[in-house]
Amino acid sequence: MPAPFVRTPETIHRIRFQDCDMLGHLNNARYLDYFLNAREEHALQHYALNLGQLAQELSAGWVITKHHLAYLRPARHAETVRIRTQLIHFDNSSLVVEMQMLREDGLQLKALLWSEMAFVRLPGGTRTEHSDALMDLLEGLDVEEVDYDPDGFDERVRELRKHFKKARKGEDD
Repeated sequence: MPAPFVRTPETIHRIRFQDCDMLGHLNNARYLDYFLNAREEHALQHYALNLGQLAQELSAGWVITKHHLAYLRPARHAETVRIRTQLIHFDNSSLVVEMQMLREDGLQLKALLWSEMAFVRLPGGTRTEHSDALMDLLEGLDVEEVDYDPDGFDERVRELRKHFKKARKGEDD
């Protein structure tokens, strides 16, 4: 029996000078690059999924239809951050990936992103359904502990902030 997937992979990233504004904070638009690059890396390392190659093989791929992004604490030049990604919802033709940027120790949430994606036929871009094999893979990756509600992003932010605050207090005990 194969080992279960890492459902919430994480990697460490250093905030680069060229990605920062004049205050030394990560530029708001660059958060998306850090998040999406981390997810691509996680898919390749943990699931052996090369998303570009998969799109060529299937003549279909995921395109982003919507982002929900909360900036909670600045990520600063040369700071090391931890990025976690996880699949929190999927159906026959779409999925939602949650991405968290945390302080390096994992105890403070800096930003939260939900990326909604549609599975589309290439090159036309018309929505299509996931194959049975993809549905099986997505089932294995889905983090069921996150109660996804399409209108629940702000509630998820509050829930995570409370969780990390409690985790930090436990560290101080």
